Amino acid sequence: RPPCAMDWQVLTRELSLYLENQVRVGFFGSGVGLSLVLGFGVAYACYYLNSIAKKPQLVASNDRFCRFLEEYCPVVTETYYPTIWCWEGRVQTLLRPFITSRPQVQYRNELIKTADGGQISLDWFDNNDSSYYPDASTRPTVLLLPGLTGTSRESYILHMIHQSETLGYRCVVFNNRGIAGEELLTPRTYCAANTEDLEAVIHHVHSLHPSAPFMAAGVSMGGMLLLNYLGKTGRDTPLMAAAIFSAGWNVFESVESLEKPLNWLLFNYYLTTCLQSSISRHRQMLEKLFDMDLVMKARTVREFDKQFTSVMFGYRSIDDYYEDASPCRKLKSVGIPVLCLNSVDDVFSPAHAIPVETAKQNANVALVLTSCGGHIGFLEGIWPRKCTYMDRVFKQFVQAVFEHGNKIFSM
Repeated sequence: RPPCAMDWQVLTRELSLYLENQVRVGFFGSGVGLSLVLGFGVAYACYYLNSIAKKPQLVASNDRFCRFLEEYCPVVTETYYPTIWCWEGRVQTLLRPFITSRPQVQYRNELIKTADGGQISLDWFDNNDSSYYPDASTRPTVLLLPGLTGTSRESYILHMIHQSETLGYRCVVFNNRGIAGEELLTPRTYCAANTEDLEAVIHHVHSLHPSAPFMAAGVSMGGMLLLNYLGKTGRDTPLMAAAIFSAGWNVFESVESLEKPLNWLLFNYYLTTCLQSSISRHRQMLEKLFDMDLVMKARTVREFDKQFTSVMFGYRSIDDYYEDASPCRKLKSVGIPVLCLNSVDDVFSPAHAIPVETAKQNANVALVLTSCGGHIGFLEGIWPRKCTYMDRVFKQFVQAVFEHGNKIFSM
C-alpha cells in the first residue's frame, strides 16, 4: 500500500486511542471537552454583549418628541438583543420569513376604482369585536403598506395586524396594483415614486371613517412610498402620524449595495425574479406598452427598473426615476410625526445612506437605528417565532400616537 495510506491508518488509530483514553465518558463529560465548550461559550457571550447587543441610536432634533418616545414608546431606548445564533444582517433577512409565525387573519376585501380606470385591492381587518372601541365610526385605523412585491399575506403584516387587534384598532392593507390576485384593468402597476394610488386610498379610507383617528405604517418599499407621499403633502394629510420600517433611503445606494456579488446572489436575483413573476400574469395587458421579452431578461433590479418601471411612469432615464423615488430628498418636507426604524447592517439600505443630518433638521422626524436586524429582520429571543423588535416598536408607537398623541401634535 502507498505510504500515505499507512500514515492515515496510523493517525486514525492514534486518534482513536486518545479519544478512548482521554474522553472515556464522552466529550462533554471530559475536563478538556467541558473546558473548551465553556471557554467558547464565555468568549461568545462576552463578544455578543459587548459588540452585538446595543441600545439603538435615537436621532431626533425635537426634545419633546424624544421625551414622548422615551415615555410612551420606551422600546426605542432599550437594549436590543438580537437572536444570539443569527444576529448578522443577511442571515436575519433570509431567515425571518421562514422562522416567524403567521397569525391567522380574516380579511374583508374591497376593490376601489382609480381615476385612470384601474383598480386597487384593499384588505380590511375591521376588528368588530373590539371591546376598547366598539363604535366603528371612531375606532382608530392603521393603514399598512407592504414591501416591493408584498401583500396582506406577508408575515410582518399579519403580525402588525395581530398587535393592532390586541389594542382594539382597525387595519386596512394597501395592496399595490396587480399584486394581490386582482386583474390589471390598465397597463400600469406601481412604483416607489408615484403616490397617486396611495393618495386615493388615504382619501377613500378617511372618507369612510372621518371621525376615526388615522395613521399609517409602511415597510421597505411601502415605507419609501409613504415617506414620498408625506414629503409631498406636508401637513395636508388626514394621517396623524406614520411609522416607517426598513425603508431604502437612497435608491442609488440601495441598488449599488444589492449589486455586490454576494448580495446579488442572495437577494438581487431573487427579488428580480419576484418582480418578473408579479407582472407575468398580466403579460397580455402589459404587452400593449412594453417589450415583455426584454423585461423578462432582466437579471438585476436596476435592469428591471430600466426596462419597465421607469418607462411605465414616464421618466427620461432610470437616474431620474431613482432620484424621484429616494425619500431622503423629501424628508425635510414631512409635516407630521414620523418614526423610522432601520438597521445599520441592512444591505437594502446601507448605513451611510441613512439621512441622519437631514432628520436632525426636521422636528417631526425621529430615526431609530439598531446595530443589527437586517432588512425587516429584527429577530430577538432564542427561537424568534413570534414577536420581533420591529413588532414591538410598531405596537408601542401606534398605541402612543392613538392614546397620547395630543402631547406631540402641538410640537
